[in-house]
Amino acid sequence: MDKDSPVLPDARATFTVPYYDVNPAFRVPAFLTEQRTAAPVIIEIQTTDGKTDRMRRVGTLGFTLNAAKYTLTAFADVNDRVMDRLFVPFGDLTNGSATYGGGRYLNLSRTPTGIYDLDFNQAFHPYCVYNPTWVCPVPPRENRLQIAIPAGERLPAGK
Repeated sequence: MDKDSPVLPDARATFTVPYYDVNPAFRVPAFLTEQRTAAPVIIEIQTTDGKTDRMRRVGTLGFTLNAAKYTLTAFADVNDRVMDRLFVPFGDLTNGSATYGGGRYLNLSRTPTGIYDLDFNQAFHPYCVYNPTWVCPVPPRENRLQIAIPAGERLPAGK
């Protein structure tokens, strides 16, 4: 394992990442409605150390799961001029039991069409799950889904 891994050195030999079984129902198309303003919209996102991190609000991803419509706000690093990657932190009803209480993340590659492959099977925990010294952004309230997303990375049994 890489020396820069967030996994603590004494846990690296036995470390594994558990995932839910892949479920095609949690891979849906999403349309990005970009935030169109003269200046970039910069917000402060809470972090696990009680401070904040500045992120650029790119827009809102609209999608449908189980016949219900949802949205998630997509962000980019405040200094990212190209915005090739979108950062989508989210919470759902599995948080605190089967997944990390603070939520999970998705990273999406930008598309020229505005249509994205929103695959929750690719959802992953922030590194602060594996090492409490790492500081991680907490999904904002607007990205807290009121449904369970049993897809992607989950917590090990007994954690």
